[in-house]
Amino acid sequence: MKYLISGGGTGGHIFPAVSIANALKELDPEAEILFIGALGRMEMERVPQAGYKIVGLPVRGFNRAQPWKNVSVLIDLAKSIHQVKKIIRDFRPDVGVGVGGYASGAAMWAAAKMGIPILLQEQNGFAGVTNKILRDKAAKICVAYEGMERFFPAEKIILTGNPVRQNLLDGKKAKNKGEKNLLIIGGSLGARTINEAVKAALPELGKSDLHVVWQTGKVYYEKCKAAWEAAGSPKNIECLDFLSDMPDRYATADLVISRAGASSISELCLLGKPAILVPSPNVAEDHQTHNAMALVNREAAVLVRDAEAAERLIPTALRLIKDEEQLMSLHTNVLQLAQRDSAKRIAEEVMTLAKTAK
Repeated sequence: MKYLISGGGTGGHIFPAVSIANALKELDPEAEILFIGALGRMEMERVPQAGYKIVGLPVRGFNRAQPWKNVSVLIDLAKSIHQVKKIIRDFRPDVGVGVGGYASGAAMWAAAKMGIPILLQEQNGFAGVTNKILRDKAAKICVAYEGMERFFPAEKIILTGNPVRQNLLDGKKAKNKGEKNLLIIGGSLGARTINEAVKAALPELGKSDLHVVWQTGKVYYEKCKAAWEAAGSPKNIECLDFLSDMPDRYATADLVISRAGASSISELCLLGKPAILVPSPNVAEDHQTHNAMALVNREAAVLVRDAEAAERLIPTALRLIKDEEQLMSLHTNVLQLAQRDSAKRIAEEVMTLAKTAK
């Protein structure tokens, strides 16, 4: 079988795409897999690192602020669709898999027009523009949240969850003298609002009986480290730009402060971690708030809005981490939302679609 996988632009699209490819190879070692990405985007580097071939398209996003600049965007889109058609004629895939992003739109639209069945994977609780455009052309749509019938035809939806890092469940809990452990994560680049809230509260956190792991992200690390040093370099606070041992850090955490990206939410659910979610306001259609509310409405997480983080985030965390009853309630409720073996389940749907189409 031959599989064409397309999507990218962010790690939130790339990681699921590579996870699905890995699961396909596990189920079918003879499978041939080709990725299609957007030139200049991070998938062009990450996918080859994962061991897969990728072809780049000149496709890019529309300029919503300055619509008159979109003539060249439309020209690049037309070039991309023409290029995809040639790729499909040469590669002859059995199925196309789209995970969102600019390249996915061009690749899956062309594949469907050429009679190739396509499967979409939507990571967020609020469907992305690309997948909404493609919904009528898709044979199946794998989603991570309930209630996605407001975006997609109900008969096409399969609730699979999002693929997460395979080693997360292997984490070992560190012993920290009986202290409660607060894990603060802002993603690989960091989260400015979360970091500012922590910086303002360093004196209070430094005097607390907590062990705090503060992952600042590479962009903000130097300024955050300087603030930590100015606060006396409190020994109970680890200030780090990146965490290479996430399974162990998650295992040790009693409470997590995080953005509400699709991958982060899926990881928290799988591990049953009580969390305070601070949705990023800088994402398309405010989808992180929709992701967060899917948990908050089930009493499976606590929400602090980005605009309120400076005032509310750390006080909320200091109160919540001492509340054993609420921590246990959040743990129980979020664990019930976990979707296990998501990559394998999506891969099985892809393979079923390939065999049915033969």
